[in-house]
This record gives sequence, structure tokens and C-alpha cells, in this order.
Amino acid sequence: MTPSPQVPAPAPSPDELAALRRRYARERERRVRPDGPRQYVGADADFGFYAADPYAGGPAVREPVRDGVDVAVVGGGFGGVLAGARLRARGVERIRVIDKGGDFGGTWYWNRYPGVHCDIESHVYLPMLDETGYVPEWKYAPGEEIRQHAMRIARRHDLYADALFSTTVTELTWEESSRGWRVETDRGDSFLARYVITATGTMTEPKLPAIPGIEDFEGHTFHTSRWDYAYTGGTPQGGLTGLADKRVGVVGTGATGVQVIPMLAEDAGHLYVFQRTPSTVDVRANRRTTAADVGADREGWARARRDNFLRIVSGEEYEEDLVADGWTSSAGLLEKLLPSFRRPADREAFEAAYEAADAAKMNEVRARVGRTVTDPRTAETLTPWYRYACKRPTFSDTYYQAFNRTDVTLVDTADTHGIERVTRRGVVVAGTEYALDCLILATGFSVGISGVSSGRLPVHGRDGVPLLHAWARHGVRTLHGFTCNGFPNLIHMGSLQNASSVNFTHVLDEQAVHAAALVAAAEAEGALVEPSREAEDAWLAAIAEGAPDHEWFHAECTPGYYNREGAGRPGGPTAYPHGAVAFHELLRRWREESLHEALSRPAARGTARG
Repeated sequence: MTPSPQVPAPAPSPDELAALRRRYARERERRVRPDGPRQYVGADADFGFYAADPYAGGPAVREPVRDGVDVAVVGGGFGGVLAGARLRARGVERIRVIDKGGDFGGTWYWNRYPGVHCDIESHVYLPMLDETGYVPEWKYAPGEEIRQHAMRIARRHDLYADALFSTTVTELTWEESSRGWRVETDRGDSFLARYVITATGTMTEPKLPAIPGIEDFEGHTFHTSRWDYAYTGGTPQGGLTGLADKRVGVVGTGATGVQVIPMLAEDAGHLYVFQRTPSTVDVRANRRTTAADVGADREGWARARRDNFLRIVSGEEYEEDLVADGWTSSAGLLEKLLPSFRRPADREAFEAAYEAADAAKMNEVRARVGRTVTDPRTAETLTPWYRYACKRPTFSDTYYQAFNRTDVTLVDTADTHGIERVTRRGVVVAGTEYALDCLILATGFSVGISGVSSGRLPVHGRDGVPLLHAWARHGVRTLHGFTCNGFPNLIHMGSLQNASSVNFTHVLDEQAVHAAALVAAAEAEGALVEPSREAEDAWLAAIAEGAPDHEWFHAECTPGYYNREGAGRPGGPTAYPHGAVAFHELLRRWREESLHEALSRPAARGTARG
């Protein structure tokens, strides 16, 4: 289908801006809940079946592992795969990746729902394209292509040999006598690793709505990250023949819902979409691409394209927009999400211009709804009333069109602050019960929560000190977000006290390069990877200095995971304030100038010279 043309909206007047602020505040109050993040629960205990692996066919029978490795990598998503690949390039031989999934892929192992694609251009999202010689076929790759690429990297770097799949690490304990980590798992494994890299990610654990009565529903139910094709039939490309006579309900209209709802609309007997807050849905314009389209005939083409994208969305100067999509065209509006250098002296003038640009963009998105959805009431319910950076933008060329079908019903749950309850027969909203045969939860993942930070993976450092206890007492303390005093040879990958971006695989690759350099340097010198307390203090000061004040912005936003469902952003310094480009350059300089001096020698019993 040909995408609707994008017509730039005119800048709003001061009166229009004032009216928008009032409308945004009213819409926020319709949706905010006093329980905040507690309105969701994890997939454990009574809800553990939501997290069961439907793809592996059960864990392979094997004996518990009792041996030793150089590096244990916890997590087999792109973070773990890239860590393994970069370690191999440094000559590390015994690498063991452990993952609860049945293969490599992480988020892309779990996300196999119909219509699944990445919303970042594949030529910048898929890492190591230069090294593997692979050129994606689509501007936005389908999930299976992404999963296969993770597996391609793992095969190329021989990461399958010692990998443990369908396995969860249950405890990490530092053993001073062996100068290594005791790694224990739910399969009875207990082995030593000189180094541990945690790459558990933040998008693997299903997030479930704590709706009263959900356990009473007698129909079929599952989470989109554990899609039940045995029930629905079909594939990620569609053909869900098992739903032809079914009344299907979907909870969640974020990035996942925007992709899966059009597919369900095609095949379900009747589809009910339960929406609390509509997403912004911009043009995707996905298309097939050739090597010539992206300059893949030039050496280093993928890195150049990836670096270009990062510069633009980080607010850095650039000469040419190589990707030219919805992210780069609206990059200026990401300032409230991604710390950057965009801090002019005249902050008042900047905020006024920012608000005007934000309103113009949102008016453009709202106009698209009205042009596409034929029923005025449905169009109004699908219209987003908040500022652009309040929720992650989504992109689709088929989402709004799905609501023009007579067999699709949009149910607005805003005035009841979400679904009231679930019964044996269906879902209740505003006193009306919607009878369902199947209830699908497109409620995403517990973003920002890793196994380490949640406590699901206990970590005991020197003298048996639990990591979370140390952080509870002194606050989260790291050097560059990777290492902690008292926890030698433990390297974290993720979003902890470093710099992030909308293209997280780029960030993970830079982190993998850094982690591998730490291991290689420590091995070369017979040292430990452990920062001093002074190095941690200096890093905390660095990320606090110049940290942007965006609390007011997110406090006014509609509830979502960016502001902890309206409860506000977490306090304290959480990210490097000058953006990912500057952070990656800082890491490169530090490796060249300070890495060797920062290592801890055994004789000093872990006292680092950071």
C-alpha cells in the first residue's frame, strides 16, 4: 500500500500551544494510575507459564557442567554475541555463553510474533555487517532475518561450542582463592570463570498487566514474546488460520501492538483492541534494498552508515543524512530522551522553539490519523495527545488502516485507567464485558531491568558482599557503567551509568569492544579488572556534572515506561550527559591512556589504581 504523503504542519500559535498544554494535561490525568509501575507483574510464580519457551521443544538432556572457562557471558542476545565475537578477536579461547532461550538471539529469539520487524534501519541495526559481508534485503528487517544474523555472528566466532542454552544463571560468587567467579545455573551446573560479562539485556522478561481476575480467564492466552503458533497457526508472515473463527483480544498498543494488530485483523474472526494510550504511528515506508542503495560496495560502508545515524540522533553535527527516515528527520525532538550537546545558553528560547517543533510534529501525526481512519470516533480515540518524546515513536503503513475493518473493534480504556477486570469469559471495560476466545498480551518487556538489577541473578563479590546490598547502601557505583569496586573481573553490559541511543546494538557493540579490551589487558598483565573507589567517585561526578534537567518534561508526560508509568524518572546520575558519540570517544581515549594504570594487581588485594 502506498504510504500517505507527509505534509509538514505549520508552527502553532501561542494560543494553540496553550490549548495543547491543557489538552495534554487532561489526557494524562485520564490515564495515570496510583499504582504506577506496580500495575505490571513479572512472568514468575503463578504466571510463569507466560515465560515458558514455546520454540525450543524443551531443554536438551545433558549432564551438569563442572569445569572452568576464561569468560562466562550471561546472555545470548546481541550483547552476549558481540562480547563473544570481540573476545575471540582478542584471542580469548574458552568462552561460554549462557542463555535461557534455546539459541542465540535474545529479544529476537523471543519476539517471533506475526509482523515482527525492527524499527531501526537494518543496515545500521544489524552489527558486524562489514565483518560478515552480509547486506540486509529490506530497509527494516523482519525478526527472523535479525535472529539469523545473531546466529551467523555466533557461528563465525565459534560461540556454539561451549554455549549452554535453555539454562538460567542462578548465582555468581567471587572466589578469592581461585581469583574467579563460581557460576551456578538452574540445570545444576557449577563452574569457574576468570571473568564474567553480564549481557542479560532489558528486553527478555515479559511484562504482564496485573489485571484483577486474569488468572480466571478460561480462554487461550499468551504473551506476544512467546507466540503460540500451535494455537494460531501461520508464521510471522501471517496466515493465522487457527483464529478464523475466534474472538481475539489484544492488550497493548505500543511498538509490538502496532505491528501485530494489522496481522491479527487480517485473520481473526473478530479482533478487539484494548487501548489505554495511543502510540504515535508515523510512516515506515519499508522496501527492498540493494547493495548499491546503501553503498555496500565500499569498504567500511556499514560502520560509516551506523556512525552517521548515531551522530544525527545524538544531536551531533553531520554533513549528510545517509539513513533519511523517521528517526533522523525528527532527531531534534529526541533531546528529552537522549542526553547530548544540545544545550544552548539561552535555554528559555530553546525550550520555546522545541515546544513549537514538537507541536508541529505531533499535529502532523494527528492529521495522519484523521486522513486514514474513516470513523471519526475511532480516529479521535487513536489520536495521541502528548509530546513526541513521551513515548517511543512507532512506524507502520498498515496500522491505522486495520481500524477501518468492520471486524475490528477499538475499546478505549482511558477513562477506567485500563481494563477493569478479566472474567472467565472475557474482558470488562466500563462495565461492559467483551467475550473472547483468546487474549493476547502485547505489553512488552520489563525495560531497564536486568537480571542483576532486579535481584533475579544474585551476585556476591569479595567477602561475600551482595551487589544489590552494596548499591542499596551506597547507591549504584560503577566506572563507565562496566565495573564495580569489590566485584573484580565482573563486567556489565547494558544501560547502567553509560550512554544509550535508539540504536542499541551500536551501543552494545561499542560496549563489547570495551569489555574485550578490559579482559585482554588484565590477561596480559596478570591483573584484575576492578576500579578503585576513587575512580567510581570521579565517574559519578562526571555523569552528574551537566546532567540535563528533564524531570519536569517527563512529569508532564502521559504514563509509560519512560517515566515509570507517571511515577517520574529514577533519581541520581544514570547516564553520561553528553551523548553516545562523546561517550564512545571517551572510552577510546581511556583505553589508550589509562587502561593499564587502572588495573588492579593481585598483591594489592583488589585495591585499584583507577
